[in-house]
Amino acid sequence: MPRITAATNAAQRAETQRRILTAFGELLFTHGLPGLTMTDVARHAGVGRTAVYNYYADMEQLLIAYALDETERFIVDLRDSLAALENPVDRLALYVRAQVEDLSRRHLPPGPAMAAVLSPGSFAKLADHVGDLNVLLQDILQDGVEQGYLPDTDVAQLARLIHGTLSASAARRNRTPDGGTPPPPPASDVELHTAVEVHTAQTVRFIQLGAGARFDDAGKPVRLDSPAHDALAS
Repeated sequence: MPRITAATNAAQRAETQRRILTAFGELLFTHGLPGLTMTDVARHAGVGRTAVYNYYADMEQLLIAYALDETERFIVDLRDSLAALENPVDRLALYVRAQVEDLSRRHLPPGPAMAAVLSPGSFAKLADHVGDLNVLLQDILQDGVEQGYLPDTDVAQLARLIHGTLSASAARRNRTPDGGTPPPPPASDVELHTAVEVHTAQTVRFIQLGAGARFDDAGKPVRLDSPAHDALAS
């Protein structure tokens, strides 16, 4: 059993639960979901297997708890970051960049794969929670339309298209967002970091332009009734 370090039983339970979720996330990153067991999670968290079962009845409950916890924390941090930006096109860029980085970091199965491993009820619960992200994106797009930075459009449909692009991009990180020829494998960590950054920047600009945003020669977003330079930024 883990050594009690928290001041109260409630705090100890919260600490143990956090260790379990953290361990699950680390194993998901290093080994993936197939073959992962509750025993693996318990061993990695440094707790007894029965302790894991005290919180989660099976791997499905653990997976959904991890996904909901990560999504909730992601949304809170993202909202704080978005609040610092006024221009809706810049906020769209931040949203897309955050999503690309988060999808790369968490290594959760994409939506269709999640639906295959979760019961309909659990998948619906996750979908409801992720709906908060959809609302957040729609608000950004609506602001862009109202302020004249994006053309009038069905923002709900556009948000679905953007999320579909992000999911596809996460599943094909070795390809450019417009389907171009994949670059050769990076030879070092520095090159890998550079390749990821280039891919992220291309995805951001690809989605901004797809949403109808326009930019001046300095790469700054402009209203649609202003002179603009529409080429992809390098």
